[in-house]
Amino acid sequence: MQDQLIIFDTTMRDGEQSPGASMTRDEKIRIGKQLERLRVDVIEAGFAAASPGDFEAIRAVAEVVRESTVCSLARANDNDVRRAGEAVAPAARKRIHTFIATSPIHMKLKLRMSEDEVLEAAVRAVRLARQFTDDVEFSAEDAVRSDVDFLCRVFEATIAAGARTINVPDTVGYSVPERWGGLFAQLLSRVPNADQAVWSTHCHNDLGMAVANSLAAVMNGARQVECTVNGLGERAGNASLEEIVMAVRTRSDLFPCRTGVDATQIVPTSKLVSTITGYPVQPNKAVVGANAFAHESGIHQDGVLKHRETYEIMRAEDVGWGANRLTLGKLSGRNAFRSRLSELGITLASEEALNAAFAKFKELADKKREIFDEDLQALVSDESVTPEHERFKLVSMVAHSETGEQPFASVVIADGGNEMRSEARGAGPVDAAFQAIEQMVSSGTELLLYSVNNITTGTDSQGEVTVRLAKEGRVVNGMGADTDIVVASAKAYLSALNKMGISTARMNPQYGTEQAAP
Repeated sequence: MQDQLIIFDTTMRDGEQSPGASMTRDEKIRIGKQLERLRVDVIEAGFAAASPGDFEAIRAVAEVVRESTVCSLARANDNDVRRAGEAVAPAARKRIHTFIATSPIHMKLKLRMSEDEVLEAAVRAVRLARQFTDDVEFSAEDAVRSDVDFLCRVFEATIAAGARTINVPDTVGYSVPERWGGLFAQLLSRVPNADQAVWSTHCHNDLGMAVANSLAAVMNGARQVECTVNGLGERAGNASLEEIVMAVRTRSDLFPCRTGVDATQIVPTSKLVSTITGYPVQPNKAVVGANAFAHESGIHQDGVLKHRETYEIMRAEDVGWGANRLTLGKLSGRNAFRSRLSELGITLASEEALNAAFAKFKELADKKREIFDEDLQALVSDESVTPEHERFKLVSMVAHSETGEQPFASVVIADGGNEMRSEARGAGPVDAAFQAIEQMVSSGTELLLYSVNNITTGTDSQGEVTVRLAKEGRVVNGMGADTDIVVASAKAYLSALNKMGISTARMNPQYGTEQAAP
């Protein structure tokens, strides 16, 4: 019998720390339901003490997710632990994940605490967390740069205090596989009560080795991997969930464990997270990239045609590719539309919202011959800002581009009940559209990113545009989709402006580094 490898997904907590990737309550619910469909073991839904909005989002996820364990992060202090306990209280399966830094540089310069003080705080936090749930996890932040003797002391004490999972994080992405695997082997042999806890690894990708380090830990006794969908996360990101799962599955001859993940849900989950966060998946990304199962070389194509396994070590359909076509069209009815949204884990807030989405679907069906699940995800995400928070809305626009002439755009937007119109010229039609919008709104924001991706294949595909704006330390992503890329760009810009104006519905954990971990 193989051991169970616990998949701990932290997309909604550590992944959310990516600039502009913060999520609304409803978006976290959608991702939480999809992660449950993916059958991950633990869902870290956020950091309850970070903000009232994050607390409510975690609680909302805890109320709807019944099969996976719902977890909240908490620093090793009474307030954080209590907030985490209250946030996950409705969950059928709940966990509190508490942490404190253990490296000399963090203890001296950030915490200004001695080793004994850190040890005492860790034990106290674990004991308090046990009052809310028996499932308590402890992390030693920056374990990669911590003294091994001190790590052994802290881990022995926190296990004795009731921690049932011990997480060893490479917080700064500093380690290499041989050293990281060796650290786990050393800890499991030196901590006297090591057999009373599940050992977990949490690796960042600053040197591009997060997945490799995580797998090295698994080979040396770790039985939980903390990871994110698409490798999302602050700086260079985290270990990629899809790569961990498929590496263990594909190389079952090497790894003495298995996961309970439904791999066919990997690609749908990847697309949902990408759409909601505004972080596109690069085409050559392992497992979930558009080119992951594409073959350009004639030699490779010939080999695959003769026998797939000549060049493919996984089947595309096993991770969810090729099963995403929606057989709906302009003649499809509302019930079929509603049913497919439900299958995708999308629940609209009201009958009015369903009617609006269905009308947009009909408009899209008139433009495209085939509708895909990705089109529906984009359609719903395009309406992700609720009406009460949607200040600006695109009414109409005209854009013109001609060789030898300076492009221009005329844009009409609604600001509440009022319509405004402006025209501008620019380096291109998109630039002209953005300048026209700015003439009306004078947002004072800085454009950090403009990115275009096709949602599906074909010249009639919708273009999905991501716009990242910054103002006074706040970073937001806006997304827009349309078969006309200039219209999609205007929608994305307005989406970002709407989110910039929402101060309570969105959390920004990437700011306030004293809260970021592990």
